[in-house]
Amino acid sequence: MLAIIGGSGLYALDELDVVAEHDIDTPFGKPSAPIIEGKAFGSSVLFLPRHGRNHEFLPSEVNYRANIYALKKLGATTVLSISASGSLQEEIAPGDLALASQYFDHTRGKREASFFGGGVTAHISTAAPTCPALAADILKAAKNTDLNLHSDKTYACVEGPRLGTKAESNFLRGAAGCDIVGMTNVPEAFLAREAQMGYVTLAIATDYDCWREDPDEHVSVEAVFAVYFENIGKIKQLILKVLENGISETPSNIRTALNGAVMTPDERLNDAQKEWLSVLRA
Repeated sequence: MLAIIGGSGLYALDELDVVAEHDIDTPFGKPSAPIIEGKAFGSSVLFLPRHGRNHEFLPSEVNYRANIYALKKLGATTVLSISASGSLQEEIAPGDLALASQYFDHTRGKREASFFGGGVTAHISTAAPTCPALAADILKAAKNTDLNLHSDKTYACVEGPRLGTKAESNFLRGAAGCDIVGMTNVPEAFLAREAQMGYVTLAIATDYDCWREDPDEHVSVEAVFAVYFENIGKIKQLILKVLENGISETPSNIRTALNGAVMTPDERLNDAQKEWLSVLRA
């Protein structure tokens, strides 16, 4: 089942036929909001607004572990992250859509980055952190709808909540080799892999961050939301086409990512640890 995490400006997906609303607790706290379960074209889908229904959570305040755990427990096998982002490359213009395949972590250690710790040790591989099957589904849907979609891009995740400096922007687009920049997809992408779920970022470029020389082109919140809401129809059109086409099966290497990664023997785990780990392993 597909789970959609809506970013800034996408707090609901009205196109879904709502089946249920899940207000649940997890061993890692509460998700950002109740999770909507709906149907479209006969497919079940989950929807969660990352920042809460009223955008009450800063990027570093989002409970990423609770969000991913709750989606996994409700049956999600793959996650489509919808995210506003700044463009670090000339060819990705404001209003364009971009699909990330890699992530550069430029956060500052304020976020709970893993389900593991506190007596349970695991080390997953994140060399290829996104799901090729879901990415292919999205590329196919973009072709079906004649939407221009930049693919195989690198997403830089910064701490926020402030917008970046020109020096940071130039570092990310230069030395780090990044194409788009945002504040939310780390640790979300890596937690999804720990939960053995597929994950892909579908980003909408809202600005050129601040690497360009013209200060009138430097990012501002007003400009971000103006471009985002002007182009949100593209995102919804693409999501519906993905659901209409159907979701491909998540590759087995992702669905078994914890095989061999958990180092703590099961007999050393307490009942609570065994319970949450069983959800991730399901």
